[in-house]
Amino acid sequence: MAAEVFWTNMRTKKGKSLVDKVATLWRRAGFKDAVDPGDLVAIKIHFGEKGNTAYINPVFARRVVELIKAAKGKPFLTDSNTLYVGSRSNAVDHLQTAIENGFAYAVAGAPLVIADGLKGKDYYEVPVSGKHFQKVKISSAIYHADSMVVMSHFKGHELVGFGGTLKNLGMGCASPSGKQMMHSDVLPRVEEEECIGCGKCRRWCPAGAITVTEKATINGELCIGCGECTVTCPRRAIKASFKSDPVVLQEKIVEFAYGSLKGKENKCVFFNFVTHVAPECDCNSWDDAAIIPDVGILASLDPVALDQASFDLANAQPALPGTRLDGHEDARDKFQAVSGYDGTPLLRYAEEIGMGTREYNLIKV
Repeated sequence: MAAEVFWTNMRTKKGKSLVDKVATLWRRAGFKDAVDPGDLVAIKIHFGEKGNTAYINPVFARRVVELIKAAKGKPFLTDSNTLYVGSRSNAVDHLQTAIENGFAYAVAGAPLVIADGLKGKDYYEVPVSGKHFQKVKISSAIYHADSMVVMSHFKGHELVGFGGTLKNLGMGCASPSGKQMMHSDVLPRVEEEECIGCGKCRRWCPAGAITVTEKATINGELCIGCGECTVTCPRRAIKASFKSDPVVLQEKIVEFAYGSLKGKENKCVFFNFVTHVAPECDCNSWDDAAIIPDVGILASLDPVALDQASFDLANAQPALPGTRLDGHEDARDKFQAVSGYDGTPLLRYAEEIGMGTREYNLIKV
């Protein structure tokens, strides 16, 4: 049976702001029923890397906080530490970055909790019995939360084509060691003719796998496959390659996403913000120009249908000139045109393991 996906576009009018429309989506989608009085409610959101501006505006998080409090829940904003070296690889830096990016209590109205603790070692192994994993490492604050509101920025991704709710759940709810489990099939390679030997990739490598003389060199025995060097290189001289089929990474992400929701059946709800659709992830310390016009905000109780609808709406938009889509204006899959990777296996596998359906009824709000 098709799932319901609710969508509001970017149009507003006096007395009805875009923030107000988030509350309308909450009501129309029946999200209140997922929160019981006294529930500790995790608002899973990406706080944005330092220097990035494409992440979800904190004022939207505040409205969700208010809606949870109205349902007598106890909300907190949360994300897990990163595998790569950046401004969010431990709880101290992560909290500092979140506050500097606007998620302070005075703005968002809820406490900040780094889901996997000080150094990313607070997690639970959740059984999933998947194709690739029997257990997945889910950050403890996600695991212990009574219910969860997942607020995802829908955008491109350099390794899996696009990132939305499933990516936010799978990679975003995992501890750093869990992230490494997912990335283990990725092995970047340097195209020497493009490399200028600037050393930026070396500074961002968490494994010390890169040396730079005149050109960068990656030690395959030390590389953990996090892919950070591929997005750090200013010349795009480092390409992601895979030890096995690239679909494996997407399937691993789905199994972690499945584990993040386990035990909270009928207690999780999902938003996708299809705005400032950047070509790459918000984990970068920058964000490139949006590749399509803003689509709006979508909401659903079904994470698979939500990502499918967001993907379809995004691909129905015209390519914006002067962006990474230059030369690919007629591409049917704009995300694959930018990254080189087809992200639809993520959707297929999520449906296959029972996370939801790709069939949806789009209801405009």
